[in-house]
Amino acid sequence: MDAKRFLILGAGGQIGTALQQQYPDAQAMDSSQLDITDRAAVEDCDWSGTDVILNAAAYTNVDGAETSEGRLAAWMVNADAVANLVAVAAHYNTTLVHISTDYVFDGTNTPHTEAEPFSPLSVYGSSKAAGDLAVSLAPKFYIVRTSWVIGEGRNFVRTMLELGKKGVDPSVVGDQVGRLTFTAEAVRAIDHLLNSQAPFGTYNVSNAGEPASWADITREIFQWAGLANTVTDTTTAEYFKNKPVAAPRPLQSTLDLTKIQATGFSPHNWREDLDIYIRRELKT
Repeated sequence: MDAKRFLILGAGGQIGTALQQQYPDAQAMDSSQLDITDRAAVEDCDWSGTDVILNAAAYTNVDGAETSEGRLAAWMVNADAVANLVAVAAHYNTTLVHISTDYVFDGTNTPHTEAEPFSPLSVYGSSKAAGDLAVSLAPKFYIVRTSWVIGEGRNFVRTMLELGKKGVDPSVVGDQVGRLTFTAEAVRAIDHLLNSQAPFGTYNVSNAGEPASWADITREIFQWAGLANTVTDTTTAEYFKNKPVAAPRPLQSTLDLTKIQATGFSPHNWREDLDIYIRRELKT
């Protein structure tokens, strides 16, 4: 496919940045260039040269979405704006690729399949589920459902590395279990879906490998980085008990990868990509 006819939205985020690296010839926009929550602005945009909309734009402040201001922002970006893009995709017969999240589920089932009914616990999860429902009405769409995204910018791995280098022995949540999704892996899966012309629909996308808790992942981070810090497990309830605003989190975030594997895609093991990521971080 001709990447010159791709439009990346949410270009400044972790996945948006990775998409720009994958498709340097694509047009890329952030909210300052196109406010997708503004229906009139979206309708006035020239879409004639766009064959694929890659929507990586999202309100991702999970706890912030529980506030009155955050609730409004989450729904505007994660739901209303998505409906605006669906209208464009339907009018121009454009393929819409949309990034979703494990937070559309309550975390009681594992692993999560694409057919599992939505059961979000939080405002963020509810707004993302609404966006997924809107995308499913587009004539040509891929919903790429991810979990625990790691890429450029602030993220869990970089935070733990910083703590480790400072000699901090952190307490980390041990009752949330899932797999990391490195942005390069998410983009590789998107590229595969587009170029293989896989059937339209929803696909779970994360790295493969044995699921682990955030605490266990932190131990892996310290091990790969050559740090001797000690990690203490804590519970989600204990970790958030003194925070003024805290959204409920799904405890089971592991995504079933059978569907995308059936299209010929072979996900990388998260531990291997974590090793590569940490080696790169330590060189910077």
